[in-house]
Amino acid sequence: MRLWAIADLHLAAAENRAALASLPDHGDDWLILAGDVAERPDHLDDAFSLLARRFARLIWVPGNHELWTLPGPDGPLRGQAKYQAMLDVARRHGVLTPEDPYPVWPGPGGPVLIVPLFLLYDYSFRPATVAAADVLAWAWEHRLRSADEVRLSPAPHDSRAAWCAARVAATAERLTAERPPEMPTILVNHFPLRADLVTLRRIPRFSPWCGTVRTQDWHQRFGAVVCVHGHLHVPATHWRDGVRFEEVSLGYPKQWQPHGRGPAQALRLIWPPPVTEKAAALL
Repeated sequence: MRLWAIADLHLAAAENRAALASLPDHGDDWLILAGDVAERPDHLDDAFSLLARRFARLIWVPGNHELWTLPGPDGPLRGQAKYQAMLDVARRHGVLTPEDPYPVWPGPGGPVLIVPLFLLYDYSFRPATVAAADVLAWAWEHRLRSADEVRLSPAPHDSRAAWCAARVAATAERLTAERPPEMPTILVNHFPLRADLVTLRRIPRFSPWCGTVRTQDWHQRFGAVVCVHGHLHVPATHWRDGVRFEEVSLGYPKQWQPHGRGPAQALRLIWPPPVTEKAAALL
């Protein structure tokens, strides 16, 4: 029994949907889906239907793409209403979400508390010399602007930063109250929890849309043994303070197809921990 993770399946792309269908059966294994699975509820429904037949348990957190406002049969859904619509899809399939009780990993290496998070971003992953009011202009100097500025409504909050602040505060309070004493955690968020994990060498000024400094110490504060994220489309393993951080993105077809690295290859083993050179050195 193993715990795997993947993010940024971006099932709006037909090539990604076709590749996902070839994923083999994983029996009793669990799967973390760390956001940006799909923008449309029907694509998310298809993903959960397929993956629930391949894995014993699914755990999902929303990315920014799940929150995008798109035309729908009953009109466009915005902000919290769009998030709720995606939650409804997850619940129809028994998929665990940030709104459900935190599951305890029952397999090898347990018990470990798996904590799905929905925290958003607040533009604080920017240089200290750039004021919050100037951050969009600063990014636009390099012709960078996230589509979220048009497609991700914060309704009913005043801004995405305000929504982020509310989510971070409520989640920290809940984690403090619900985490069993001394139980280690696996923290799962779409966005990286630390600014120094944003390794976007080609588009460094995209960092304001990548997380919040409010979570910079959460791996220590909440006893993490692994932190899982996506969003960057730069799969990698990083270590901070003895804690493993896994970026588990698949990405768009143009990013994974040239390397022949489809969903089956992009799956990352999260728990029990793989024996790596770094892990062996810590034993």
